[in-house]
Amino acid sequence: MSSENNFSSNGLWLVGIGPGNPDLLTLGAVEAINSCKHVFMEGYTAHLSKEYLEEFQIKFGNWEILMRSSIENPEKLLELASKESVALLVIGDVLQATTHIDLILRCEKLQIPTNIVHGISVTTLIGEVGLQAYRFGRQTTIPYPYKDYLPTSPLEIILSNKINNLHTLLLLDLDPTGMGEEKPRPMTPEIAIDTLNKMSQKYVDEGTPMIDNLLSWDAVLCSNLGTKNQEIKYSSLETLSSIESDGMHCLIVPSEPHEMELLALNRWRIE
Repeated sequence: MSSENNFSSNGLWLVGIGPGNPDLLTLGAVEAINSCKHVFMEGYTAHLSKEYLEEFQIKFGNWEILMRSSIENPEKLLELASKESVALLVIGDVLQATTHIDLILRCEKLQIPTNIVHGISVTTLIGEVGLQAYRFGRQTTIPYPYKDYLPTSPLEIILSNKINNLHTLLLLDLDPTGMGEEKPRPMTPEIAIDTLNKMSQKYVDEGTPMIDNLLSWDAVLCSNLGTKNQEIKYSSLETLSSIESDGMHCLIVPSEPHEMELLALNRWRIE
């Protein structure tokens, strides 16, 4: 991968733009957006609010949003990058999704220079909750239910982490269709927690008993982290499911917190 910012030559710049707040862009990200001949935004693995999208466009101009098919079948994008400088903006950090690793490998095969500009990711932003980073286990995503199909693997990951006394970060799905072509519809806390509860019911129906009622578990709801609309709330899943909040959310199911972690968590406690 290239480390030189020669924007007059060809190449693909993968640019992390963090949580969507233009004030949190790195200097490298600003330089790439201003200097690359072509700028696109990847629009299906994460979602930029209308407010922040407008702020970006005021500062940097308009750009085309590329959805799943254009990223997973990137022939046109890579052909352009083989001739001129192309920036692909990615919300969060560019290397959180395997899709972007695939782009790098394709560029290397075609001998197209690639340049990585890292951005702030959700795994950094959740540090504000106060849970210790080394106590997080495997993270997972709560998917939108699709027809009659309801996977239980996210619940299995939570239970496995609990057994090992590890916290679980739960990302929430953005696409009810599963196709990655429509405008993202961030999952609400109500849908996410209802989906988790249905997973637990399916678990029981299949003969695997739950130790306790899932809705009684304490959890942390993080909304719009890194933006001026950021909110953090700590309560039972049942209470959090009734919260109405627009934007991007994630959930954290803590394991048994240490004393310092508990003090930090209780700052966000709601009844």
